[in-house]
Amino acid sequence: MNKIIFLPRLQRERDKFELLLNQVGFLRQMTMAGVFRNLSIKDLLADILSREQFIADRLSEVLHRENYAPSTSYIAFENFQKENGYPDYESPLCHKEKLDHLVIQKYKRISLDDIVEQELAAYISIVAMLEKSTHEQCLDHDLFHRVAEHTYRPYRRASMEIQRWLKSIETELK
Repeated sequence: MNKIIFLPRLQRERDKFELLLNQVGFLRQMTMAGVFRNLSIKDLLADILSREQFIADRLSEVLHRENYAPSTSYIAFENFQKENGYPDYESPLCHKEKLDHLVIQKYKRISLDDIVEQELAAYISIVAMLEKSTHEQCLDHDLFHRVAEHTYRPYRRASMEIQRWLKSIETELK
C-alpha cells in the first residue's frame, strides 16, 4: 500500500459517509434516539470523532518522533482516557468495535454542529498528517491499517446502522 492509493480510498469512503449523512438531512433526525439501540446519529458521530482524534494524535506523535505504547494495565487504560478524553483504542484492553459510553456521555451536551465541526477538523488533520508522513513512516508504524481502523471502518459500521434505521423509518411511514 502507498499514499497514492490509500488517500483516494480514504476520501471515497469519507464521501460515501457524508452522502449518507446528507441523505438523513434534518437536525431533528440526527439527534433522534433509536438509530442503534438507544443511540442517535449524533452519538455515532461522537464515537467516530473520538476514534479520529485518537488516530490524529498518534499520527502527530509519529511525525514528532514520539513513542506511543498501548495501555497494558487497567490503571494505565483508565488514566489514558482521563488524560485524552477518549479510550486507548489500540490497547488490548479496549473492545475495538464497541461504542464507548463514556465518550458518548461526554458529547451529550455538545451541539451536533460542534461535533460535526470537531469531527471534520480531526479528519482534515488526519489527511494532512498522512500527506506529511514519509512512506517509511507509514510502513514502520502500519499507518494505512491504523488509519483505516479509526476512520473508514467506523464510517462503514455507522453507515450500516443508519441505513438499517432509514429503512425501518421508511417502512413505518408506508
